Amino acid sequence: MSHSASVAQSAVPVSVVTTSPHRFGDPIVLTLTMGFIALFVGLSIYDAAWLSTQIGEEFAWTAKYLGSFFQILLIATFFIALGVAQSRAGQARIGNLDAPEISTFRWLSMVMCTLLAGGGVFFAAGEPVYHFVVTPPAFDTQAGTAAAAAPALAQSFMHWGFLAWAVLGSLAAIALAYAHYNQGKPLQPRTLLYPVFGEWILTSWVGSVVDAVCVIAIVAGTVGPIGFLATQMSYGLSVLFGFDNGFGTQLMILMLLATVYIVSAMSGVQKGIQMLSRFNVFLALAIGAVIFIFGPTLFLTNLYLQSVGEYITSFFTMATMTADVAPDWWMQWWTVFFFAWFIGYAPLMAIFVARISRGRTIRQVIVAVAVLAPIATSIWFTLLGGSGIYYQLSGAVDLAGALNNFQFDVATLTVAQALPGGAWMAAAILLLTTIFVATTGDSMSYSIAVVGAGHDEPHYLIRAFWGGAMAVMAGILLSMGGGQIGVLQQFIVVTAIPVSLVILPTLWTGPQAARAMAREQQLL
Repeated sequence: MSHSASVAQSAVPVSVVTTSPHRFGDPIVLTLTMGFIALFVGLSIYDAAWLSTQIGEEFAWTAKYLGSFFQILLIATFFIALGVAQSRAGQARIGNLDAPEISTFRWLSMVMCTLLAGGGVFFAAGEPVYHFVVTPPAFDTQAGTAAAAAPALAQSFMHWGFLAWAVLGSLAAIALAYAHYNQGKPLQPRTLLYPVFGEWILTSWVGSVVDAVCVIAIVAGTVGPIGFLATQMSYGLSVLFGFDNGFGTQLMILMLLATVYIVSAMSGVQKGIQMLSRFNVFLALAIGAVIFIFGPTLFLTNLYLQSVGEYITSFFTMATMTADVAPDWWMQWWTVFFFAWFIGYAPLMAIFVARISRGRTIRQVIVAVAVLAPIATSIWFTLLGGSGIYYQLSGAVDLAGALNNFQFDVATLTVAQALPGGAWMAAAILLLTTIFVATTGDSMSYSIAVVGAGHDEPHYLIRAFWGGAMAVMAGILLSMGGGQIGVLQQFIVVTAIPVSLVILPTLWTGPQAARAMAREQQLL
């Protein structure tokens, strides 16, 4: 039998996909998620200081006692995914299609824009400079010297590189894709536990709680960038064009941003989400080309080569650094914070990757997500962060004070203004950041709606509902000051505890799903 015939034969699912009979999806998921939003906002209004203290203590406890578990989970996911990709099972195609549903450029654009998101752009300028002026614990170079440049970028590569990308869309995406497209199971986080608990997890209230926890993690992780984007844009507009840097401007920006990503989410994967991602990629390429050609070209080229070498040689030292040898505060706010953030995103990102990757081989998905995307991210961090290091080293800017206070909006705009084009470049980077956040908002609104519906075509009003709910939460928290957005960001580290248990089985169910797909397509 031919490969095409075998794929077509396996196109009939084992069972009918379970979908929710409720208009807005599973009522338990809706109740718990909206309850969390209401509770967090209510407690912020009632006693913001108490809430901040409680979440801060939980954040510190999680980072101290579970940080190593998060690190092991990411390391194992990456290397197991690479093993699956190079195996014969890597030739199997996802979703029972002989050819990709979405063209390669559009597919890669959605992968990059959704998973890198505003966080990558938000930190790309400031984080490398921070590690340049405050030497990471894995290195002993003197801060602020030429020798500190490559280790600073290498540390940023660790936080936004292979491990982060792999946990977002490799093994979990494969396990979900097989369960949904080949076995007819719902496209929901609880399905990741189906190989362990069977049908019970799909129909019980426990499964609904699993979905709700994963949705809450996404809400916490997405509202943060939405809120930070509003504050960053407000600050940028005030510096560049004299706008008032207050809540009124932030609210205006938030409303515009929400309109863009809600309309995009309502139009679906094939239209708005795809078009917004493509535009963002073209804009990023244009900005990157200007920086590389007209900026410190030789410095950036040499720094990139040195940083990649440092990243590879110090990979395990950085990846396995624990609070026993590094300061507690550093681990909490850097490595553990980022790793927990990516874990919190993993189930719904996996849903999105599984949805847009129909017709792709398993090898293509893993290589694109866990290898090519991190390389592209490292180049972007070098262009922005490397330029920041260059200007800091030459004395053109001084970001030490701002970064010691974690004022990344100040750092991003200062570096942007120092780049070729000055204010125009700064405005372009602000626009790019805005669209990056919008691509996260639309894809996550879509993915949350998918969780409620249990299939990959949720009603457009459900997508709009969730997009609006996150925007409203961001607006209310912004009205209290940017501090509550930061508290919410800390909370995603706490949500990573249950979410990590949801994705833990994919270390073995992901390879099993790949082999099962390959057997059905007669590749094994």
